[in-house]
Amino acid sequence: MFWSARVFASIALQMQSVAVGWQIYELTGSAFDLGLVGLVQFVPAVALVLIAGPLADRYDRRRIAWIAQTIEASAGAVLAFGTFEGWLSSNLILAMVFIIGAARAFEAPTMQTLLPNVVSAELLPRAIAASSSAMQAAFITGPAIGGVLYALSPTLVYATCSVLWISAGLLIARVQIARRIPGREPLSLATFFAGIGFIRRNPIVLGAISLDMFAVLLGGATALLPIYAHDIFQTGPWGLGLLRAAPAVGALAMSIVLSRSPIERGVGRALFATVAAFGVSTIVFAVSTSFWLSMLALVVLGASDMVSVVIRLTLVQLHTPDAMRGRVYAVNSLFVGTSNQLGEFRAGVMAAWLGTVPAVLIGGLGTLAVVMFAIRAFPALYHADEYPAGGN
Repeated sequence: MFWSARVFASIALQMQSVAVGWQIYELTGSAFDLGLVGLVQFVPAVALVLIAGPLADRYDRRRIAWIAQTIEASAGAVLAFGTFEGWLSSNLILAMVFIIGAARAFEAPTMQTLLPNVVSAELLPRAIAASSSAMQAAFITGPAIGGVLYALSPTLVYATCSVLWISAGLLIARVQIARRIPGREPLSLATFFAGIGFIRRNPIVLGAISLDMFAVLLGGATALLPIYAHDIFQTGPWGLGLLRAAPAVGALAMSIVLSRSPIERGVGRALFATVAAFGVSTIVFAVSTSFWLSMLALVVLGASDMVSVVIRLTLVQLHTPDAMRGRVYAVNSLFVGTSNQLGEFRAGVMAAWLGTVPAVLIGGLGTLAVVMFAIRAFPALYHADEYPAGGN
């Protein structure tokens, strides 16, 4: 049920992203407005980070996820109805994306912290890879389905998203908890900021989160895919769907490998190497004029990102006590998850100033610079050889 819920919710999010990106660009023709889509998802995540974490540590995580997915479904229904009636504007689209971003500020850390209560600590690395494979399978099918459905009817895309979000919520509400959450400490100002303090005191957790955050922040190529599909490769929504699905193809293939043969030695060096591969793939995508070479670069980008995600999530999960996971993962979602949205805004603004290709190229080069700096800044992470035994 947990795996299926991840699939449904992720498909809905990817379909919505394709539809919103194409619709915004059709309405405005502006790279800056594409960047705003990322910004309006980043703002609620920042505003709600200190609330989402303590809630996930104090209350039933299944119920929190269900409520968040119901809110996302409601926003999708507004997008569907507004498109059908013809009064949906770019500002209203951004408002609904803001609401979805606010709901995801609660959903993302809650879903991440729920998994260690479903499986044992020994199975956690494989479970994370399997859970990630669910998301990546959705990242493949979601954009492709979204692109095809948008070509048929934009209303149909948003209506399908709402149904999928409702289905995900119903499934997650029925997930069985194998490992019970211990008693919660009372709410206080220290409770709210405990996640930040824990990360700051743990160099491996801080390094893993920081490395991924800056790499994603400087990436942001996916925000500009509508421009690549529309102007550079001159394809329709189907081309945009293929481009958005390509990273997930690589990620899914890698997640299957990792679920069967997880990385057990040299995890620190593997993390840095795969983030560097992410930067190189971004550079290749930026300068490519071939649709299929760009697709291949995005596949490699997705595969390398999957390795880094599994290593980072496993390190953070096993270094963090369960009673702290909600707050730590709320901060993790802020620094890593929302850096996707802020990275999209960065890419959109830079594309408006310098052009699309230079914006993506600078992001790839910046990722390589971050890797070199992080090796010196976080030596404990770079030299980490194994995951910690057992877990909390």
